[in-house]
Amino acid sequence: MDSRALIVSGPGTLTVETRSAAGPRPGEAVVAVVYGGVCGSDVHYWKDGQIGESVLRAPMVLGHEIVGVVAEPAADGSGPARGSRVAVHPSQVCGRCGYCLRGDQNLCEDLRYLGSAARMPHTDGGFAERLAVPADRLVPIPDGLDMRTAALAEPASVALHGLRRLERLGVPVEGADVLVTGAGPIGLLAVAMASSSGARTVTATDVFDRPLDLALKAGATHVVRADGGAPIPAADIAIESSGSPQGFASAIGTLRRGGTVVNVGHLPSGGVTAPFHLAVTRELTMTGSSRFHHELPEALSIMSRNAERFAPIVTSVFPLDDALTAFREAADAERSSKILLSFTEGATDG
Repeated sequence: MDSRALIVSGPGTLTVETRSAAGPRPGEAVVAVVYGGVCGSDVHYWKDGQIGESVLRAPMVLGHEIVGVVAEPAADGSGPARGSRVAVHPSQVCGRCGYCLRGDQNLCEDLRYLGSAARMPHTDGGFAERLAVPADRLVPIPDGLDMRTAALAEPASVALHGLRRLERLGVPVEGADVLVTGAGPIGLLAVAMASSSGARTVTATDVFDRPLDLALKAGATHVVRADGGAPIPAADIAIESSGSPQGFASAIGTLRRGGTVVNVGHLPSGGVTAPFHLAVTRELTMTGSSRFHHELPEALSIMSRNAERFAPIVTSVFPLDDALTAFREAADAERSSKILLSFTEGATDG
């Protein structure tokens, strides 16, 4: 199965190459990829050759935010039929460890993710014209939801998982005042998810104006420049998506007594300084949120019902052959949000 794919082989090196791969294994379907969303992790692999402790040691196909059309259904009859529009769940789990058995597959001890250098050999991603994937990892895209917006499904599921972490703590989003620190793609998706879930108010903060303009389109009721000194409205829930110590400190400091902060952004591995004493005096709850597992179908359903909140988060689409321009724009948080690569002729029109 020949397919052109986007490969990173070291810092600053992106190439489009034709790769030959074996046909689908039993239980796998072949997806003709339509769009792939450029994630911050893809940008880090390109710029730095690593993200956190995941270091690039060999050439790897990037990409884990993938939507497409089933070109070859699984031979055993499982999964969606030929021609189905699908989103790809990018994780592979063992199904046997304690985390998998209790329903927390996103914490699997043997988790593998498309386009990840966490293990050797690396797990190739989905930035390719054709992708063989287990049929049970394919989720149908609802009728009426355009493919361009549906390409947000994977990061939208990450944002939704953060909200579901709150629910597991008995903290409802409906009727709450919600703060989202950091209006990058995940933060904007958290804004859209919180707004779609009935939050009373949603405040978004960022250090740039363009993301805040997009936050208003995604459903924010208030926006605040984090570097402007303006007061941030008090919140019951804070969703920390900036990944910065300043954003985390702001999230904690803005919470009312009894409030809850869920960390979706990746904070520095060296630790942070923040007003943790408020966790005692205000009796705050703090929790983390890592990727997602079962939320993908629900995320697609929410997006389909509230597409006007999600569609503006996609700011540009580039063809595969213009991937370097796409990555440069994705790296510029001041002027872009979610950047897509298109793998099908004409798909740039959405």
